[in-house]
Amino acid sequence: MACRITELVLEAHDPELLAGFWCTVLGYVELGREGDAIEIGPPGTGFGGPQPTIVIDRTDEPKKGKLRLHLDVNATDRDQAAELDRLLAAGARPADVGQTGDESWHVLADPEGNEFCLLRRRVPAV
Repeated sequence: MACRITELVLEAHDPELLAGFWCTVLGYVELGREGDAIEIGPPGTGFGGPQPTIVIDRTDEPKKGKLRLHLDVNATDRDQAAELDRLLAAGARPADVGQTGDESWHVLADPEGNEFCLLRRRVPAV
């Protein structure tokens, strides 16, 4: 028997802003709130489905340096260039974590500065 990832937790100064961003990026919806935390996840599935939910919890602590864990995303219905345009329009911005410029992926940051990568390959929607 093994475990599986059911939810990820992101800390944010503005949970509303970050929840809206990641809902746009992933096609997620708000599932619920508890205190200052907002849980988002796949519509119609929610917690325990094949994709993890994301809990965005409020913090006043500043982000310090590069994250030790980051998310990688792949487009499901368009090529990488079109998806990059969509993510930038949603509020992502390019991030420099020391890449050479020859990578097949794009390093981006969400509106709170959390790094994530847009990979090249298109994957089927779940």
